[in-house]
Amino acid sequence: MRTSSTRRLAASASETPSLPLDTIIKGDCVAALEKIPPKSVDLIFADPPYNLQLQNALHRPDQSKVDAVDDAWDQFDDFAAYDAFTRAWLMACRRVLKPEGGIWVIGSYHNIFRLGAILQDLGFWVLNDVIWRKVNPMPNFRGRRFANAHETLIWAVPSAKAKRYTFNYDALKAFNDDLQMRSDWSLPICTGEERLKDANGRKVHATQKPEALLYRVLLATSKPGDVVLDPFFGTGTTGAVAKKLGRHFIGVERESAYIEAAKARIAAAEPAEAPALKVVAGKRAQPRIPFGSLLESGLLKAGTRLYDPKGRLSALVRADGSLLCEAGGTRHEGSIHRVGALVQGQEACNGWVFWHLRAGDGLKPIDSLREQVRSAQAA
Repeated sequence: MRTSSTRRLAASASETPSLPLDTIIKGDCVAALEKIPPKSVDLIFADPPYNLQLQNALHRPDQSKVDAVDDAWDQFDDFAAYDAFTRAWLMACRRVLKPEGGIWVIGSYHNIFRLGAILQDLGFWVLNDVIWRKVNPMPNFRGRRFANAHETLIWAVPSAKAKRYTFNYDALKAFNDDLQMRSDWSLPICTGEERLKDANGRKVHATQKPEALLYRVLLATSKPGDVVLDPFFGTGTTGAVAKKLGRHFIGVERESAYIEAAKARIAAAEPAEAPALKVVAGKRAQPRIPFGSLLESGLLKAGTRLYDPKGRLSALVRADGSLLCEAGGTRHEGSIHRVGALVQGQEACNGWVFWHLRAGDGLKPIDSLREQVRSAQAA
């Protein structure tokens, strides 16, 4: 099922050549994940059984029967059985997830609290819960409860020590008309042509998720070439969106009918060209460049003088990258940030924008030199 696009992206996953990229593995998710190398997956999206505990058939006011989720895969003997199942697959996911990777799990009020507790018990660190508000939810036909109009997603990383996880903040802000993306998302449920139907016009899968939901998840927390695992693949929403966005996918699914539907759906998905996959990245997403790198690269020399924005104060650059500045009869020494703060009487300072170099008849911030180092590293 590989395309030329996914073949080009395979180089980014060369460190894990045994990964079954862009493949659907048939079988139980726990057993299937044992075939995947440890710490090899960048992102996991899991849409597990919700354990809806349906007691009776549900009918509309006109007495027509609601096509509810009554599949065998959503049925468990009790909460203890569901919790044991949840713990097993989350442990299997934890083994294959990279230390700086991320995991999303989605559920309803029936199971999301149990999922969240077990995630935390296993050591995952929760970053956000996101409310997916359905703009076209199914009404509550019995009139005994509020209409259930949302589902909850939990975004987590393997531990509290994971600090370099992917979050495309600036891309999401651009996506959202220059407004910070919030944790409540208004999206429609899967309907119309997107909803897969069999030859008799019945839903292929009872809980097919809309591609818009996965688009936002993958855009937010993965990069082109990343490996995205879905242990409950269903009809392949994750795979289809991953292909469109230039990510690799690995799916695990037990049901043959779902697998066949997913294969056809993914084969029809059109991947975007590489230039269109690049996203806006702010300074926080750029690689860190220490001030000493300017000395190592020859862009600055020990003995160079730096100046404050108005050229009134000067500091000597020393061979170890520290600054020495005498101002108001006081001797200050330390990093560009520390000395910049001390000479201003402040607690903190961004030395990259405070300190300047002589350039012709004027001054230019040393941040311009940092950009030269970044450009050289990216070349």
